[in-house]
Amino acid sequence: MSGEIKNIGLSAAEAKARLQQYGSNLLSHNQKKTVFSMALDVISEPMFLMLLVAGGIYLALGDMSEAIFLLLFVFVVIAITLVQQHKTQRALESLRDLSTPRALVIRDNKEIRISAQDVVPGDLLVLHEGDRVPADAKLVQGQLWVDESLLTGESVPTIKLADKTASLFASTVVTKGCGQAIVERTGNSTEVGNIGKALCVTYDTISRLQQSSRSIIKNLIIIAFVMVFILVLLNWLWNQHSLLQSILSGITLAMAILPEEITVILTVFLALGAWRIAKKNVLTRNITAVEALGTITVLAVDKTGTLTQNSMQVAELSVNNSLFTSTSNEELEEQFHSLVEFAMLATPADPFDPMEKAIHSFGHKHLSGTEHIHDESIPEHEYELSAEILAMTRVISSEEPFVYLLATKGAPEAVADLCHLLPDELDNIQARVEIMAKRGLRVLGVARGEWKKQNKEESWPKSQHDFDFTFLGLVGFIDPIRQEVPTALKECLDAGIKVLMLTGDHPATARAIAEEIGLSKDVQVILGDEIATLSDAVLKERLKTITVCARMKPEQKLRLVKILQDDGEIVAMTGDGVNDAPALKASNIGIAMGQRGTDVAREASSIVLLNDSFASITGAIAQGRRIYDNITKATRFAFAVHLPIIILTLLPALLQWPILLMPAHIVLLQLLIDPACSLVFESEPPAANIMKRPPRGVATSPFALSNIGFALIQGGGIAFILIVGDLLLQYFHYTDTEIRISVFITFVLTIFLLILANRNQTYSIKAVPNEKNPWIIYMLGGVGFILVSVVFIPLLRNIMKFSQFSSSTFLASLIMLLASGVWLAFLYFIDTREKRNNYS
Repeated sequence: MSGEIKNIGLSAAEAKARLQQYGSNLLSHNQKKTVFSMALDVISEPMFLMLLVAGGIYLALGDMSEAIFLLLFVFVVIAITLVQQHKTQRALESLRDLSTPRALVIRDNKEIRISAQDVVPGDLLVLHEGDRVPADAKLVQGQLWVDESLLTGESVPTIKLADKTASLFASTVVTKGCGQAIVERTGNSTEVGNIGKALCVTYDTISRLQQSSRSIIKNLIIIAFVMVFILVLLNWLWNQHSLLQSILSGITLAMAILPEEITVILTVFLALGAWRIAKKNVLTRNITAVEALGTITVLAVDKTGTLTQNSMQVAELSVNNSLFTSTSNEELEEQFHSLVEFAMLATPADPFDPMEKAIHSFGHKHLSGTEHIHDESIPEHEYELSAEILAMTRVISSEEPFVYLLATKGAPEAVADLCHLLPDELDNIQARVEIMAKRGLRVLGVARGEWKKQNKEESWPKSQHDFDFTFLGLVGFIDPIRQEVPTALKECLDAGIKVLMLTGDHPATARAIAEEIGLSKDVQVILGDEIATLSDAVLKERLKTITVCARMKPEQKLRLVKILQDDGEIVAMTGDGVNDAPALKASNIGIAMGQRGTDVAREASSIVLLNDSFASITGAIAQGRRIYDNITKATRFAFAVHLPIIILTLLPALLQWPILLMPAHIVLLQLLIDPACSLVFESEPPAANIMKRPPRGVATSPFALSNIGFALIQGGGIAFILIVGDLLLQYFHYTDTEIRISVFITFVLTIFLLILANRNQTYSIKAVPNEKNPWIIYMLGGVGFILVSVVFIPLLRNIMKFSQFSSSTFLASLIMLLASGVWLAFLYFIDTREKRNNYS
């Protein structure tokens, strides 16, 4: 295949043909759930099994119409569940598609970023530090250090040189260097495919809420089993009912007790929530991140690319006391030529860093056609940027044998130190740097040198300090602030979230940017060098007032995360490089950059910003808070609505009153309860104060006593009203069927009132159908349809054991409904009084 390879890469048409020939670059993994498999899951659900048993008992008792109704309803349950699961499955599959790794390839002589699954044999890959190799390939240009521990178990990176033996393997990671490689094998044909290690993102992580819900449901199942067993025995032995009738009453009680909606609420809300957040350009790589978004108390963000546009441009040049501004449109004077020339020599020919790209762009614009352009020069040796020396040097051969040019760029203070300048010269450079930095410019120093080898075998000096350099000048870069950042930042601060800006910039530059975006009224800056000297205890106290960390080193991020967490903070940390991965993984929510971030950083993160914008983080936090709020509302509603069902099922049986609720009634009620939980509350818009309140505590839960307790008070009051109504109707000689229809009508309408009472607390309970949530209108239509059907269709009315609707049943229902409405309104007023006062 190598004979087909051209340096322009494949054409788009050829790539398309090869994709059809070889298939997608995917490893075998779990197949999507089919409709049949989802239906099998439904069959194993307790509610389904209880409906089957109840239908069978009705058949045994000779109640054919009730049996047929319940057995037909089995298919209704399957349909509703399949719709819910399909919607959830679609959301998760969309997230999986978004989370597919990316690859940078050359096609039609242009670099383009594509989904890794679209890489085909023959593609020309462009690989940089932090990239995960998308397919088996052969390195044809450059030099790479590759972590192959996934395949070999060896943790030390392997050096790959562009020769016939430089094989690269899918799923390994480039830890250093850059290069180009030709794809040879994709998908299951790769080495990692052969050994069967499927590395795909999964969304099956169990969240803390899901764990809590499972514990509660388990306890409720035990309670239900005990209560059902007691009720069956009482009805059989004490009330002298037949065994089948006693079992039927027990099944009815079990259906009333089991809150099957809780599992649906958490599964649907978290999955659809992640999908909604993805539409805001934020990909959640696991469901637990959705749950945690609302708890963030500290947001530590990189300045470059997140707060700024990451579109670096050379803005100023400073040589001695002369200044050139790129906006002047003047011809570049001779005195600045050497500065630009050696800045370019100190920069790789095909750079990845935005500042280095800006240097080349500026140099080719102003020095094109002169002797100062050296695009063909290849360094003989390189000294990379390090924590000890914040500067890099490239050694270039000259025309004179054994004589080499040294081109250095880096932090001004580091470059000046390499030049061994006099104190006055250092002060002058520092003053010029301060002036440029206060204008919000990132500043690099540039120096040149010359070194002569004594002979060919002489080794290179170990350190850049072993050379003699001449300071050439300063290059100032501008990276404009993202337009949306000040507004988004204010939202975060109003929401009680501390924002900590992290940057490698000069402190004056960092302060100028922080003040421009409104980070704090009193911007406090700490330097990376100072962080290194402070103990954890002292740094913990300093971080309470610090808003900017300048001259930060990537490895210091991990320490910051741990110290903030030790102080009780919930930390979200952004990052894009290989060195950021440990901090991203250690933080409560790691946020990787989707556009400029490395594959390693993305894989270590919880969420990925698809557009790298800070505003997207703010939007995701607001969505996370909204999702949690809606889970809380739906959970409260589920418990509130189940308590009356339990009491209306259990109490008449114990007191030997006429039965109020039978299995047929409960399955009809489920037609309202299930959509209310999975659709109405999931679609609730955010509260007006969603980003004007502090983050919730980690220990808070929708299953907390305060929330469930309030739900039980709501439901208990409704149950009391209906039971008292039942007693009074018996006193006034209403028939069993008249009492049953009066109570059922009241309860169905009260379910709608419960939905309104547990909606967004910044709305009034009187705001019935609200245009902000169309499902409220649909719900009202569902309530009306069910009532009209069971009241006015004789067949259904007989199955429900209802009397004909009359003025007396209408009056009874109206009185009980008014009492229920007054009760819910009273509780709503008590619960929201303080909140409503805040908005008055």
